[in-house]
Amino acid sequence: MLLIGVALGSWLTSKRSTDWQQPLWIAVYPINADNSPVTQQYIEQLELADFQTIETFMSEEAQEFNLALKQPFTIKLAPQVKSLPPEPPQPGAATWEIIIWSLKLRYWAYQANTFQGPAPHIRVFVKYFDVKDKQPLAHSLGLPQGMLGVINAFAANKMTQSNSVVITHEILHTLGATDKYDLATGLPLFPEGYAESDRSPRYPQEIAEIMAGKIPVSADKAAIPKGLDQVIIGPKTAREILWIK
Repeated sequence: MLLIGVALGSWLTSKRSTDWQQPLWIAVYPINADNSPVTQQYIEQLELADFQTIETFMSEEAQEFNLALKQPFTIKLAPQVKSLPPEPPQPGAATWEIIIWSLKLRYWAYQANTFQGPAPHIRVFVKYFDVKDKQPLAHSLGLPQGMLGVINAFAANKMTQSNSVVITHEILHTLGATDKYDLATGLPLFPEGYAESDRSPRYPQEIAEIMAGKIPVSADKAAIPKGLDQVIIGPKTAREILWIK
């Protein structure tokens, strides 16, 4: 009964959220994931303006698809969260383990809510790490169930714009968008993962499709975009989030 109730609630929330009758509120919750003083200093200087490029990007892309709602998203910055979300299951985990983790994550997100104001439609918890550690970050997550994301990001001003690409990618996951890259190689899938699938010659591409996450520069190489000015939302992604009926 609990699982049925959660599933039904998630479906109704998602259904209401993607009718695009009103802007969706997105709350961004920063977290000091490595307990580093450098990370803490970065979080303390974060401002709403650091995330405004996401809001602007979404508005500009919505206009490309003639969405009647001119500003589909409103970004809000919540106070810092002091606890860490439960770690996701290891690859190959049993279905029941994934279900339990998902429920634990949603309960944690409920308890960790620091946002003062109307309940946000989408909650994005950004785990920041000191860039000096030079450790590759774990994969970020965007879950339609509960409409929440857990993003791993670098705590450095020079990484703010590339962090915004990852955050936007996961926000779109919460709305039903799927990945457009090969899970084995990380390379964008053709044609849905190419921003300019009809470009001739095909390579190098100059911009990325947001759910592919990289700019194809050759058949076996792709570059990470530096910011949202090098990214677009492709037609398949727009269809998945119901910008195209």
